[in-house]
Amino acid sequence: MNKIIKIRNEEEKDYERVEEITRKAFWNLYIPGCIEHYLVHVMRSHKDFLPELDLVIEVDNQIIGNIMYTKAKLVDESGEEKEILTFGPVCITPEYQRVGYGKMLMEHSFAQAVALGYDVIVIFGNPSNYVSRGFKSCKKCNICLENGTYPAAMMVKELKPEALDGRKWIYYDSPVMKIDEQEAGRFDESLEKMEKKFQPSQEEFYIYSHSIIQ
Repeated sequence: MNKIIKIRNEEEKDYERVEEITRKAFWNLYIPGCIEHYLVHVMRSHKDFLPELDLVIEVDNQIIGNIMYTKAKLVDESGEEKEILTFGPVCITPEYQRVGYGKMLMEHSFAQAVALGYDVIVIFGNPSNYVSRGFKSCKKCNICLENGTYPAAMMVKELKPEALDGRKWIYYDSPVMKIDEQEAGRFDESLEKMEKKFQPSQEEFYIYSHSIIQ
């Protein structure tokens, strides 16, 4: 029997479900426990949040995944600013992972971003999850952090060809990404208890997140 798949904007009635699946998808993935569900919770009310790009994917009328975008910016060496996008968290609930729903959700969001006039996305993540979606190393796009480094986990996608013209850019994400871990912990304590533990993906994340491309 064919599944009914639908991608639509998140609505207020979806908030709790989206936070729940975000928590399940990220739990123990990068750290023991996770903070991504708290980020989702606080992001929606931030000025840099883009509700037009807050999308959920449903299978047979049940939400199984979500992607959220915020505004970010690039600043070149003369001080000129370019408004761009970043996304995250993006997640698919564990029992539906690795069958293409994440790809479907991302591709749909890219088309929506282009329709809104955006031409560049910068993200942090595991390259093996994103290079097949057209993301490249930030080094190849001449985009660095304020300290001049090119993190291995920082990747760039041009939504329109030649959107970046070779200039050197510094990337700044939204202040909403600076999570208060104590607040996140308090928020998590109000939810159903889940066991925090170590798993190898946390070491992989540590390696990627601390690696710099020379």
